[in-house]
Amino acid sequence: MADSIRDIREDEIDARPFTPFLLAQCNNVREVPVEPSILKSMEANQRPADTPSDRSDSDAAAAPSHYLLAALVCSLATMIALPLLAYFDLANIVMIFLLAVVLIALRFGRGPAVMAAFMSVALFDFFFVPPRFSFTVNDGQYLLTFAVMLVVALVIGHLVTGLQQQARHARLSEERTGQLYQLARELGGALTLGQVDDIARRYLWREMRIHSMILVPAENGSLSAVAPESQDGENRCVFKIEQRLARMTFATAEPVEFNALSEASYAAYYFPLKTPTRVRGVLALAPESPDAALVKGNHPLLETLSSLIAIAVERLHYVDVAHAAQLDMASERLRNSVLSALSHDLRTPLTALVGLADSLTLARPALPAPQHETAEALREQALRINGLLENLLDMARLQAGTVKLRKEWQPLEEVVGASIKLLERSLLDRPVKVTIAGDLPLLAFDAVLIERVFCNLIENAAKYAPPGTAIEINARRSGDLAEISVADHGPGVNEIAAAGLFEMFVRGEQESATPGVGLGLAICRAIVESHGGTIVVANRPEGGACFSFSLPLGDPPGIEAEAAVTASAGDIHGR
Repeated sequence: MADSIRDIREDEIDARPFTPFLLAQCNNVREVPVEPSILKSMEANQRPADTPSDRSDSDAAAAPSHYLLAALVCSLATMIALPLLAYFDLANIVMIFLLAVVLIALRFGRGPAVMAAFMSVALFDFFFVPPRFSFTVNDGQYLLTFAVMLVVALVIGHLVTGLQQQARHARLSEERTGQLYQLARELGGALTLGQVDDIARRYLWREMRIHSMILVPAENGSLSAVAPESQDGENRCVFKIEQRLARMTFATAEPVEFNALSEASYAAYYFPLKTPTRVRGVLALAPESPDAALVKGNHPLLETLSSLIAIAVERLHYVDVAHAAQLDMASERLRNSVLSALSHDLRTPLTALVGLADSLTLARPALPAPQHETAEALREQALRINGLLENLLDMARLQAGTVKLRKEWQPLEEVVGASIKLLERSLLDRPVKVTIAGDLPLLAFDAVLIERVFCNLIENAAKYAPPGTAIEINARRSGDLAEISVADHGPGVNEIAAAGLFEMFVRGEQESATPGVGLGLAICRAIVESHGGTIVVANRPEGGACFSFSLPLGDPPGIEAEAAVTASAGDIHGR
């Protein structure tokens, strides 16, 4: 299991000498303090939980006193069996020595049990087998007895020791499972990344004497350390991060080990924080002891811990995403409500204002020239404000989804002509050139809404195009779509911010003398997308901006179907 940790050689990182490499990376390290409460409890806390290998080593190297006690137990068994020789057969006397071997294996482990097995055979031969008080054996059958007794004693001692070790391992596994369960509960209740980092650091230090740090991706692409919640730096334990190894772990989603860094106060082990969706960060470890067996022996536990931390980090990420989404939804509903209320409440006074301005301009006798110009200007400004309110109301309706499309098969040039007619006052000094391909069929669209798209795009071009320059409208067939464009000879758009021009209340120039609130293009995108098309903007090579949108061609009716519909309408009208 420990072999799954990837070993990194020096030449895999940099061809330069190791010491200059570390010095060159000093700007990329972070120092993280360890809580004073943890440092003060270093000697008070118990040693880390023993691994199975540690227990096996301790069993193999039992204390000398255990062998002495095992010899005393065998001697005690001999003393107990001697008075019983007159009453029991030798086969029953053997059971006493076997019982002694079992007790020694339970109490002192495998080594003393093996010694007790050989000693029990020797004591049984010396004190109980004729001729007594001698190791001489007159009857050959006792040799078989000695062999069976020795094998049984060794097997019993081995089995008892194995069961004892299994019970110990099961107890340790249960304790670690309980600790991981408690850790999972604490991580599940963490509200910030700093709390997750504190919980992980306390656990690793308490259980394995390992310093740790959680690294998460930053906006600039590097991995930055999570700021701990507790910043008390009375006694700090500091270790550093090698960014290149951390990024390697994050990119490959595999553990990375570099033991040479441990002596330079660097983290030597890096575990990825993997979730089912992606890698959320890196867990950097710096053991207090330079012994690599501590980490390798606990590799499965560290992988489990990394998974728990990764789940906690991902949970906090999605909590932030859900919270931001709720805020966006609430703000969107509030904005739509405000837009709808404003547009409805202001339309009546604006209509009255336009009517009063019209009555002033049409009054008889006519007003003097200065007053007549003032009334005209008042009327134009009132109409402009009314247009803005119309845009607000349309945007509120489109966002609320209450607008139902009334699609009909009709030629595009009729809508283009109607839009130009509505904007004739704004196009007095800007000619409009319309080019519609002859193979463009009838299109199914809502004439009122598509007319609003043309009005907004043409008005937008008229605002930014210099006087006397032409506005060009082109429509052609492109596969299964009709491509329509409105181009001007103005200054163009900022290519970096071009994608955001179709958002609400976004303008090409934030501080501009050109009137507008940044809703026209947002309305255009909502209408075009509701028809199943797309809209984009780009700069023309010869100068100016070009807004292009597409509409699906669909399956327009043939000439015979149109004639039948016209005849049917004529019959109904005649009746």
